[in-house]
Amino acid sequence: MMKTPSICSPLFALLVIFSCSWAVSSDGYDDFIQCMSLQSNNDSSISNVVYTPNNTSYSSILNFSIQNLRFTSETTPKPLLIVTPVQESQIQPIIYCAKENGMQIRVRSGGHDYEGLSYASEVPFVILDLFNLREISVDADNKTAWVQSGSTIGELYYRISETSQTLGFPAGVCPTVGVGGHFSGGGYGALLRKYGLAADNIIDARLVDVNGRILDRKSMREDLFWAIRGGGGASFGVILAWKIQLVDVPEQVTVFTINKTLDQNATNIVHRWQYIAHKFNEDLFIGVYIRRVNSKLFFEEEAEEAEMILSPYGGRMEEISDSAIPFPHRAGNLYKIQHLVYWEQEEIEASDKYINWIRKLYSYMAPYVSRFPRAAYINYRDLDIGVNNKGNTSYAQANIWGIKYFKNNFNRLVHVKTKVDPANFFQNEQSIPSLYSWWNKNGK
Repeated sequence: MMKTPSICSPLFALLVIFSCSWAVSSDGYDDFIQCMSLQSNNDSSISNVVYTPNNTSYSSILNFSIQNLRFTSETTPKPLLIVTPVQESQIQPIIYCAKENGMQIRVRSGGHDYEGLSYASEVPFVILDLFNLREISVDADNKTAWVQSGSTIGELYYRISETSQTLGFPAGVCPTVGVGGHFSGGGYGALLRKYGLAADNIIDARLVDVNGRILDRKSMREDLFWAIRGGGGASFGVILAWKIQLVDVPEQVTVFTINKTLDQNATNIVHRWQYIAHKFNEDLFIGVYIRRVNSKLFFEEEAEEAEMILSPYGGRMEEISDSAIPFPHRAGNLYKIQHLVYWEQEEIEASDKYINWIRKLYSYMAPYVSRFPRAAYINYRDLDIGVNNKGNTSYAQANIWGIKYFKNNFNRLVHVKTKVDPANFFQNEQSIPSLYSWWNKNGK
């Protein structure tokens, strides 16, 4: 679907270069810290979780989970503050004080956002980093678990394995990916043909809304619960934790991985999947890795470390409705495709060269992938397909990228957003817009 590269490795390319920065105002973060102290009843411990550029630990905390080294450059916009709460009650003052001081909040769990939106912004912002909130509680008897959003999926798998050798969860294969973003964007993995996505197996959640209320599934109601399971949680609030339904996995699993070049008959495998998918047992987990293609595009210098990963659909993905959750890419889809390119040079010139190459690959693939719209996966974030205005954006403008990620589900997401966050506080370059906020700003 997308041209965005993988981020399990720290040395990879993303598709947007942030080239602006600003001077940090000491008044800005002083006012925020004072507000935080007042909202926390003058709790002195609050200072232990707030980092300003004057703190010696600021850079190390900022860079700790940046998975793309390009976003550690001096030209990347930096947050006014980083807040690393150690308990849920510290998040409510963060939201209140950010609103009071005209700051955006960017929520980070694993730091794997492909465009760096969880830790970079062109407007004054605060990073709310959840890495201290990583408690995992597994109930093997009832086949459920609660997992806080700062956890990684690797930590989740480990905790499940401590209690059961026959239970698992259908999430991704990269262990450092954060639960918060992975689940809220859908979350695919090797078990998707048997059990669907991670978001298909979420049965409850805890979320702090724009008014500072901590809500569970019952109190947030079904529309909002629907929206955060595949619609991107950052548009709607701060997701604290997820309750997940664990699944049974066989003691022995057959894994079938094809790692070939296209001139080694991988082409036939790619083309024939639509005819043979229904014949394969859903317990067969399949991946197709294509490292070389018999095409002059792929023999260019930039393609030396390039590859495409095709994750075949079928099984449970054919059975779940397109509208069951916001993730709409179900029946009729043959593969989810990642286009990747890696490089080690840190020079801007080198980055431009590789980015231009992968954009050409994206265009080259157009005749072979979905169209009207050309579908995309929100967890492979791509600002090339469209961005919001700074501040409020219209439905028409957001629909340009929104329909690619969510198809017809985009309309329902906008409805939910308008209801739960009418002033559009939780926003980024590809957040769901609030119609009320746009109408109000434009005098409609």
